[in-house]
Amino acid sequence: MKSRSRMMRDPSLLAISLLSVSVNLPELPELWQPDFWMSPLFSLSDRDANPLQNTAIAAATEIVPDEGAFPEFSPVSVEKTSKVAQSPIAPKSGAQLYGQRLAALKSGQLYTRLLPESFIEIWQKAIAQPTHQQWKTLLSRESQAIAGGQGSNHLNILVGDSLSMWFPSHLLPRNRFWLNQGISGENSGQIRDRLHFFAQTRPSKIYVMAGTNDLRQGKSDIIILNNIQAIVRRLKQNHPQGEIVVQSILPTRNAAISNDRIRRLNRNIAAIAYREGSVFLDVHSVLADNRGELRSELTTDGIHLSDRGYEVWRSLL
Repeated sequence: MKSRSRMMRDPSLLAISLLSVSVNLPELPELWQPDFWMSPLFSLSDRDANPLQNTAIAAATEIVPDEGAFPEFSPVSVEKTSKVAQSPIAPKSGAQLYGQRLAALKSGQLYTRLLPESFIEIWQKAIAQPTHQQWKTLLSRESQAIAGGQGSNHLNILVGDSLSMWFPSHLLPRNRFWLNQGISGENSGQIRDRLHFFAQTRPSKIYVMAGTNDLRQGKSDIIILNNIQAIVRRLKQNHPQGEIVVQSILPTRNAAISNDRIRRLNRNIAAIAYREGSVFLDVHSVLADNRGELRSELTTDGIHLSDRGYEVWRSLL
């Protein structure tokens, strides 16, 4: 059994690693200044010193993938639909979440272990949306910190789009580290292309969910399935000791997205998972009503989840 002293040392190792990768991050007061959001996060010399990160640092003017007319998160809808206790004070926009995570990294903390309101004096002032490239760079840096500071702690990773990105940290089981590698608006191809960000980590489990944005962007079934298969194979190659958990595409209440098509895709995704020696986690069934649509009390806008929806998802983790 691990000694208590050893368990106390591991968080310190993580803090040191987090601080070591945050040296060249912007000063915190710049988080809410427009000039900050329109400039690269790191200097040229910093890129040259970290060749592994070169693909994650490009022009900061790259736009965030389109998520359509749906908000990233709707606190009003949460209040209307959630029957659980009132949601904690926490970031409600991409700008606020980015501000909190950047502040955590600069202070040597992993945001998935913070209280929801942590750094509120910083993230409440964040207005301008970070670019897609800035999100990728931040996730890359968080992964780099975990790789150097995991110690003997178990690690689980969430990989996906906004559904994964907005998984409330306070609902994640606390007996292990969690790394959130979700980016709002990304399709399965974009997720596939950034798996190298956390290739140096040692996860026990990796939870993958992809496909919703492909459907919104008009991608074909074959493209979605080929990308998911490629994701599973690459993760198994990068993390041979980790368990890959492929999660179903969630149902929706959006008339533009066919739930019949989602169910058909999920059957094929399950077949891919089994064929590749991974686990298939059917989140769809527990979130769907008797018509196969996303249960109204579990969503904020017909696609994204309320806190109650995330609590149901958490029960499967």
